Amino acid sequence: MDKARILVVDDESRMRKLVKDFLVRNDYTVLEAEDGAAALDIFFSDNNIDLLILDVMMPKMDGWEVCKEIRKTSAVPIIMLTARSEERDELLGFQLGVDEYMSKPFSPKILVARVEAVLRRTTGMSDDARIEAGGVVIDKVAHTVFVDGQSIDLSFKEFELLNFFMENQGIALSREKILNSVWNYDYFGDARTIDTHVKKLRSKMGPKGDFIHTIWGLGYKFDTKES
Repeated sequence: MDKARILVVDDESRMRKLVKDFLVRNDYTVLEAEDGAAALDIFFSDNNIDLLILDVMMPKMDGWEVCKEIRKTSAVPIIMLTARSEERDELLGFQLGVDEYMSKPFSPKILVARVEAVLRRTTGMSDDARIEAGGVVIDKVAHTVFVDGQSIDLSFKEFELLNFFMENQGIALSREKILNSVWNYDYFGDARTIDTHVKKLRSKMGPKGDFIHTIWGLGYKFDTKES
């Protein structure tokens, strides 16, 4: 299997080197960019980027702007790095389609573990590649979602969340189980991380978003029979 290609974007050369060294040690191919403008140039000239590690505070164009531009055309997984730990920044990241969010300082080993988790979900699709329920169709190989025959654009995390819901139709899922299964690591944030993604997912699904039921005090359930 070809090595996964990861674009590391940070204006601090020491930070890029630290991240790159750990990724290369784990057999990844790493590209680097020192600011947001350079990141976009590399990303749109290279069709084989598998994941971005993107700093927020950068000259010329910050991480939020880079994320907005990329999300116009691509659902490539994005891990945001920031020295700011305010909750509103984290929520903004998820609203823009960020898949993971890490505050500096962080453990490079934990970063690599999250990279591995995202890429494992991206490339490790099961043989049962198509799920359909109530007019909602997921193709896990093509990474597409259709609602009543119309294609909808989902971020990587929204896609994984819907896939998890549909694989567990009719089952009440706790927020803890959703975090452990979809985010695939021990997440120490609060439930609003999931709630933000569910809200956006429901909105993109239109009326079929009602298939995702809130189980008060527990979590969510996907059920086409109760809508």
